[in-house]
Amino acid sequence: HDPQALSMAVHAQDTLRNAPIFPHLDAALQDCGRVAACSARIAAEPLPTAPPEQVMPWLLQPHPLPAALVCGREDHGLHNAELRRAGRLIRIPTAPAYSSMNLSHAMAVVLAAHRTASSTAATVAPPQTSSPCGAGQLTDLLEDAGALLLETGFLWPHTAVARMAKLEGILRRAEPSLAELALLRGMVRQLRWAVRHGPKTTPQPDS
Repeated sequence: HDPQALSMAVHAQDTLRNAPIFPHLDAALQDCGRVAACSARIAAEPLPTAPPEQVMPWLLQPHPLPAALVCGREDHGLHNAELRRAGRLIRIPTAPAYSSMNLSHAMAVVLAAHRTASSTAATVAPPQTSSPCGAGQLTDLLEDAGALLLETGFLWPHTAVARMAKLEGILRRAEPSLAELALLRGMVRQLRWAVRHGPKTTPQPDS
């Protein structure tokens, strides 16, 4: 662990030492259900932004998979691809002269909203009618679907990122179940087979 980070982690050195380290964000979110990310942008694609007090109740709703709160780098925040992994985007309203906040101050505001929301959040999870898919499973589906849509010509290389960002936003907000994810994966597999081999034909009965 970074010695400077440890020296600045007042009363939290043990927490920092025991924190798992992942090679990239997708690995960290692999098994998460709901993901909220922080952004200083006024208008961000593919999701609209909301203040932390509106996002935290959603993030804290009972869910069988862990929730994740993602913040970016001190100097330039989160990249577009990282923001697209979230189901909600948090933006702290600031004065026009100050478009963004210091990272530590911003997280203090966000975590204060988290604590306020957690004090009123439901403590008993509602019965689950189906198992939700994890963020990583949805990412895998989107990558597979994106490759298929490029192959079919629905997407063009120069517009693929923007169009897939919109599709990713739709699916992240929808929070599909494992059964729904399996249905979508089956559709992608069958469509890829049809593109490469032609559609299956059903023999017609003799007249």
